[in-house]
Amino acid sequence: MKIFILLSRFPYPLEKGDKLRAYHQIRHLAKNHEIHLCALNDIHIKAEHRTALDPFCKSVHVINLSKAGAAWNIFKAFISGMPLQVGYFFNHSAKKKINQLINEIQPDHIYCQLIRVTEYVKDRKITKTLDYQDVFSKGVDRRSQSAPFYMKPVLRSEYRRLLKYEHDIFSKFDHKTIISVPDRDLIPHPEKGNIEVVINGVDTDFFSPMEMKKEYDLVFTGNMGYPPNVNAAIYLAKEILPEVRRKHPNVTLMLAGATPSPGVLLLKSKNIEVTGWVDDIRECYAKARVFIAPMQIGTGLQNKLLEAMAMKIPSITSDLANNALKATNGKEILVGNSAREFADHIIHLLDNPDFAAALGEKGHDFVHQKYNWASATQKLENLMTQS
Repeated sequence: MKIFILLSRFPYPLEKGDKLRAYHQIRHLAKNHEIHLCALNDIHIKAEHRTALDPFCKSVHVINLSKAGAAWNIFKAFISGMPLQVGYFFNHSAKKKINQLINEIQPDHIYCQLIRVTEYVKDRKITKTLDYQDVFSKGVDRRSQSAPFYMKPVLRSEYRRLLKYEHDIFSKFDHKTIISVPDRDLIPHPEKGNIEVVINGVDTDFFSPMEMKKEYDLVFTGNMGYPPNVNAAIYLAKEILPEVRRKHPNVTLMLAGATPSPGVLLLKSKNIEVTGWVDDIRECYAKARVFIAPMQIGTGLQNKLLEAMAMKIPSITSDLANNALKATNGKEILVGNSAREFADHIIHLLDNPDFAAALGEKGHDFVHQKYNWASATQKLENLMTQS
């Protein structure tokens, strides 16, 4: 079967969750199908990154979006009532190119990742699958609750636009997928139960235990320009660490990940390292005694948790994140819901290395049993081929 895959970003390097999901899905779908990739792009792509998908794709097409054009597109979206982040990725020149590609390729199936790209193909009379992946409306709703006062009206408006769009786009696609049951339950559509849950996996061959000197007590990873990660990093440094320092005054933290925001950069201190981009994120996990992802906003499954647990790093997270992960609190992971609870978990792991090692082992086993890219992508393939 010929599958036309439309993405809002080129899926390499793998520093963002949507890229990671798309890359591994393409890698596995390519074993049985002819893949034609079309990715929108608004940044410079290194030559070696552009070729990373070549082994899996019959054709790879990148459609560049200018920043100036995107600003105009956002303005048009604002006027029309479309969600701004859908408008950002849409322009008529790109639509013309996408239509031309589809007419030339004549795919049997179109696969869209995220509602950001659905405007391009929503009316095409070809069997289509939409991967909602995350519930954008709920993510914006959670962001609005802690946003500065001047951003609240913008985010509340975007929340309403997204609610309507997530509902209306549902009927335009033959199949819908999403990353977790909690996310599916938040989709604003009466038939949301028909959405297929397609979880993420983790590359357990790549993310496997590494022996390295422990240089940090704690590590938190992710794209440090992404609002939920920025929020979590600031919460960790300003609310949780002061509680931990009452018992461990010299506790050290590494915040590892690309494009740190100004707010994250300001956290850098004697005991807090802000790395920026790293070539091998595995080393960041391996250098730390404990991984913590105290997510307070956002939706979806946290790939960072899968990676850390696959490397046997004892891990701590919030109920918000574990609702999607579904690890057993106290056995495979530790869950906190306040700065005091997170701090108590950190102190317990630092003071009890045998318990920490056992938690790491159980977390590793849990990820190996539950999160496999091959089996996860098989559900997506079954959807596509049944039509």
